[in-house]
Amino acid sequence: MNLNPADVLNPVFNFLDSIIQNYGVYLFLAFVWLSVLVLVWVFSSGLHRKFPNQPHVCAGIGIVIQPHTPPSPPALIIFPEYAPG
Repeated sequence: MNLNPADVLNPVFNFLDSIIQNYGVYLFLAFVWLSVLVLVWVFSSGLHRKFPNQPHVCAGIGIVIQPHTPPSPPALIIFPEYAPG
């Protein structure tokens, strides 16, 4: 019995090569859509462990828009007049 890994796995590699050669485009499209579905699942908290007794906490962002106030008038600066003399 020949247990050389190259000889044992050769039929498997030939099978995979023929599948990729004949159906490669369809396999690629299937894996792309599958990866999109996995990403949607992960981003929708698919990997988040759910604890039943934990309180639900929601975080929010509050934005306060204040009305425009006119700028204050400039400070009055008085210079003494120079009187030559």
